[in-house]
Amino acid sequence: MPNYQGIWSTSAQYQNAYVWPGSSTVIDHLVVAGGGGGGSTYAAGGGGAGGLLTATGLALTSGATYTVTVGGGGSAGANGSNSVLSGTGITTVTSIGGGAGGTYSGNAPGAGGSGGGANYQSGLTGGSATSGQGNAGGNTVSSSGVGGGGGGAGAAGGAGVSGASTAGTGGIGVQSSITGSAVYYAGGGGGGLQSGYASGPGVGGNGGGGTGAPSAGATGVAGTANTGGGGGGSWDTGTGGAGGSGVVIIRTRSTASATTGSPTLTTDGAYNIYTFTGSGSITF
Repeated sequence: MPNYQGIWSTSAQYQNAYVWPGSSTVIDHLVVAGGGGGGSTYAAGGGGAGGLLTATGLALTSGATYTVTVGGGGSAGANGSNSVLSGTGITTVTSIGGGAGGTYSGNAPGAGGSGGGANYQSGLTGGSATSGQGNAGGNTVSSSGVGGGGGGAGAAGGAGVSGASTAGTGGIGVQSSITGSAVYYAGGGGGGLQSGYASGPGVGGNGGGGTGAPSAGATGVAGTANTGGGGGGSWDTGTGGAGGSGVVIIRTRSTASATTGSPTLTTDGAYNIYTFTGSGSITF
């Protein structure tokens, strides 16, 4: 009699193609929330990056359906939305939306996955971050006329300092190779300025952070879609840039039996990578 059990136990092809009911499917994941919008009007702060959570070796129950929520980026002066991975047998993974940049009109920078940068009035403190997900927004020096940069997943936003070459820079994001290529996610937005107080806007953090508005009255650069980057702050009477939407990426040797929300499927060697740029679900 042929040794079918031996064939099963030694063939990676068959192991990856079929999952026994009630068994576990092991995944790696990256969950990035939507970035915060940059602040509007004079010397506003950059938006904070969306929170970033990543881990390896998470066991999902085979046959169970897992819900994926991809957070949207915040509009000017608004926090981004959370991204979530949830379902049977796991602790829900929730990345917190990025904090909004502070505004000249007195709106304090928002707290979030990473905090928004402060506006220049009265030497404010940047928005606070969620522990393990990001960093605080940049502070400002009293009456500096220069906004702070939004915090990024990898570093705090730069401070807004009068006479500097640029407004506060956005904090750098975090690099991940979950798709098989090294990509930065969750960079903070650059700060804005008031004419005459700095030479240019704050540069957005690597990882999709938008640069501050390029000229007086212009709109800050939006965070890059599906990176969780914060939006850039405004210059003079302009408007802050919108935050970039988030993303949820799942990497596994198994093949999903069903998905909703049209995730993109790519491969990296023996691994399948499911990238959700919109909300949906996945079942193994």
